[in-house]
Amino acid sequence: MIIDPGRLRFLLAVARYGGVLAAADELAVTASAVSQQIAKLERETGHLLLHRASSGSVLTPAGLALAEAAEDVERAVAVARSRLEETAAEVSGSVRIGGFQSFLATVLAPALPDWRHRYPALRFGTVEAEEADLMRDLRTGMLDAVVVELDAGESYTPPRGTTDVPLLDEPWKLVVPSGALITTDVIDLSRLGMPWIGLDPSAASAKAMHRVRRELGGEESTQHSFFSYQNALALVAAGEGVTLAPALALESLPAQGVDVLDVPGLGMRRVVLRHLTRNRNASPTLATATTLIREAAAAFSYESSGM
Repeated sequence: MIIDPGRLRFLLAVARYGGVLAAADELAVTASAVSQQIAKLERETGHLLLHRASSGSVLTPAGLALAEAAEDVERAVAVARSRLEETAAEVSGSVRIGGFQSFLATVLAPALPDWRHRYPALRFGTVEAEEADLMRDLRTGMLDAVVVELDAGESYTPPRGTTDVPLLDEPWKLVVPSGALITTDVIDLSRLGMPWIGLDPSAASAKAMHRVRRELGGEESTQHSFFSYQNALALVAAGEGVTLAPALALESLPAQGVDVLDVPGLGMRRVVLRHLTRNRNASPTLATATTLIREAAAAFSYESSGM
């Protein structure tokens, strides 16, 4: 089996953006060009990769496996590009990145020592805050870029005047009270008999929960809402309900009193780096920082971090 790696980006775009038309818009090509590349991939692999329907395209198990491989290729290329772009010319200045706790603590902060060594004249500052506050600071110039989360199962476009750079796609996990399910072989969310514990409606996990409840069933939300996943796990452990959490957010949190489950149909959380469109090419410092952050995200693995 010989697979043209250049075609993988078309399949990855369909997986990320939910369909052939959306992938074509993202890649700035025609929908016919995307379909042709997918068809060639199907001939090369001997597998059906997409189920096509009037409502959109859904990846088959073979398509999902190949999309995961495509993501690995993309990450490897990002690391290689970062190494090749390093020159003797010293990059100097400061860049301020906003984001949420799990990404800043688990992916970005561990990379800072290496960045200081490679670019001693480049100074990084980080700000942890809610997305609305981060976006306000991005617009006013107090931040150069922000890391935000999205529910990959919902279509979206970046806010006007901004550009999103994909960093990570990671699975949503179902978090239930320990022992609440007699068996985890087949999980029917409509029969859990427990309410959902939710976030602020604008949060990615809240959107994911609404999508899952709409598609797979489940009880209405409880009176509880949370800002930190640490509080969410405490509420679940107390038997107050169930919730969704991304794998990255669970990385450093204690799991006493809860079971964390992989359930088909939960979808993925997408983490992106968002900057003002006009700033990327105008700022070599931001361009270097973007490359470094993509490299850190590409190098991160749950296995190496002990998850």
